[in-house]
Amino acid sequence: MNNVTDNNADLSSLASRLSSDDERFMRMALRQAQIAFDMKEIPIGCVIVKDGVVIGKGYNQVEQLKDATAHAEIIAIGTAASTLDNWRLDGCTLYVTLEPCPMCAGAILNSRVSRVVYGSPDSRFGGCGTTIDVISGNALKRAVEVTGGILADECLGLLKGFFQQMRLEKGDSGNKGI
Repeated sequence: MNNVTDNNADLSSLASRLSSDDERFMRMALRQAQIAFDMKEIPIGCVIVKDGVVIGKGYNQVEQLKDATAHAEIIAIGTAASTLDNWRLDGCTLYVTLEPCPMCAGAILNSRVSRVVYGSPDSRFGGCGTTIDVISGNALKRAVEVTGGILADECLGLLKGFFQQMRLEKGDSGNKGI
């Protein structure tokens, strides 16, 4: 085999491994989102991984903590920094079930996360390119790789199920009688 073929095989193997790892860690983020769901919080979950090991996790706790900044990503960044005893999360990958909002995207940049993998895009508040792009071409000149759409249907399904349940609990079927 020549070097080009060897390099293509290595890249293919790497892509396959990354895809498998991305799904595995996104499933962990989905478990965090389920905790939020069970607590009647918007079901978004996050895990942060370094060298194949989960070093931080979090789920939305805005209502529970009565804190508008208690997003899954912010909590996971805090736990990861505590685990490493360092606010710099160089070499870490953040997995989150919904595309980070601009606030969380800013925290991702400031904490120096190297890679973001998200499930469902957020057409209202997405800060990684769907609505606004805080990550690419940022003023801090930090390179952050972004991959979206990993287990997107499952991530979106959990969110839809949550809002449907909340409407039913409030006596609103979602039917506007039109």
